[in-house]
Amino acid sequence: MSLSRHINAEEVIQKSRDHPNAKHRLGDQHDRQSLHQSWSRDEDAQNLPKYSIPQTGIPSRSAYQLLHDETALDGNPLLNLASFVHTWMPEEATKLILENINKNQVDLDEYPAATNIHNRCISMLAELWRAPSAEKVIGTSTAGSSEAIMLGGLAMKKRWQEARKAAGKDYYRPNIVFGSNAQVALEKFARRASNNYVMDPKDAIPFIDENTIGVIVILGSTYTGHFENVQELSDLLDQLQKDTGLDIPIHVDGASGAFIAPFAYPSLKWSFDVPRVVSINTSGHKFGLVYAGLGWVLWRDESYLHKDLVFELHYLGSVEYSFTLNFSKPAAPIIAQMFNFLNLGLEGYTRIARKDLRNARLLSRALENTYFKVLSNIHRPIDGKEPEDVDNPESYEFGLPVVAFKLSDDFVAQNPKVKQVWIQNLLRSKGWIVPNYNGPQGAENDEILRVVVRETLSADLIEKLIVDILQITESLIDGGAEMLTATKASRHQPDREHGRPDKDNFGGEGESAGQAGFSRQC
Repeated sequence: MSLSRHINAEEVIQKSRDHPNAKHRLGDQHDRQSLHQSWSRDEDAQNLPKYSIPQTGIPSRSAYQLLHDETALDGNPLLNLASFVHTWMPEEATKLILENINKNQVDLDEYPAATNIHNRCISMLAELWRAPSAEKVIGTSTAGSSEAIMLGGLAMKKRWQEARKAAGKDYYRPNIVFGSNAQVALEKFARRASNNYVMDPKDAIPFIDENTIGVIVILGSTYTGHFENVQELSDLLDQLQKDTGLDIPIHVDGASGAFIAPFAYPSLKWSFDVPRVVSINTSGHKFGLVYAGLGWVLWRDESYLHKDLVFELHYLGSVEYSFTLNFSKPAAPIIAQMFNFLNLGLEGYTRIARKDLRNARLLSRALENTYFKVLSNIHRPIDGKEPEDVDNPESYEFGLPVVAFKLSDDFVAQNPKVKQVWIQNLLRSKGWIVPNYNGPQGAENDEILRVVVRETLSADLIEKLIVDILQITESLIDGGAEMLTATKASRHQPDREHGRPDKDNFGGEGESAGQAGFSRQC
């Protein structure tokens, strides 16, 4: 979650009053701006404060109506093409979630059925990710892939520390290697970057030394959807071990890709069938097709999870073992994951992955044939040859169903006044949420528009999106740039702006460590 600070209601009112676009407000209305405004016949919410807990509550129906109306201002999840997070499940899944929404997964003894479902999910994922039968795979659910990848990193760090202690060596300066295309969770865990949109395994090797706890390979860049090459890196690390004696493990960040690769690219070696891969994380709430709030992390064997990291729980009715960054967690998302496993099966997941990639190829080709350069690769045939099976994802370069694109060099040269971010803003006016952002370290001057093609983005919607993108782009060519420049300063959201912390007020002295991905340190 993003940080938010306490909002001074009177300050918000004052700044709203002084804003040029707020001058039309009547003076006697200003003292009501710190109060909720509800529909005219609902007097219960008329005097309810916005930024402090009310002295007296209101009826549940009125509280519902007030929040229902306010959240109606959010974007449409169906048209939110910025997010990898899944936004739709069948009616039966929603019913199942509501039936189990009050269960705490940590209460293992009290909710044995939920516990058994959790354990079966771990076994199903282990088989999906080709875990060796001779080893004892262990894993857990998490709040998301961010927590999962931190647990994977902590396990590698602890294992490295114990090996250094046993050898009588310094164990105070661990480092970890990953590409600058890493998702923000990795940058919370460490600060070390490689280059460009994805990490080239050859470029990772020079960063490795005796203090390296492991290398994290990203199976699906959040920038462009590219897969990093797990097998190539493993081969290079094998050679490094022969040359130096350094035994460096791999953790696969499969936040999105671990639910795409098994179904779309069955020939790809990326999981536990690569011996150097010791752990894998994923998001159930991305291409696992569950609502937000679920991640998974698995280790290829119990030996990769040091006992000092595992907590023994001697209450709530029994003795259990836990490795987590938090304690309580809802059981409903885990049950929803099992629903998908049973409802879809391998065939259903494969069908959806193929459909997403097919639609992503359609969008990619349409954009590439007009005003844009496409940076993602899933529409490009392997070796540049026309595929015999045009619907087989393995006929094309491997990656997520993501379309990353930017205005072509020719378009920019011919239309220097047009700003790419305006396409994002004008798409939002049509309901589409398509982000425009800068690339990672090494490509920070590149602006990228990105569409995540999820299950709910049908071929029909793709066609409508293509039409809207092209119409908007052509309107900017025809003089819309001047109009947009003139109106750009009119947007003002006092509640949001005044709730955002001032980075100069954060504690700490000196320069902050640099960051290379989506997030930047203050």
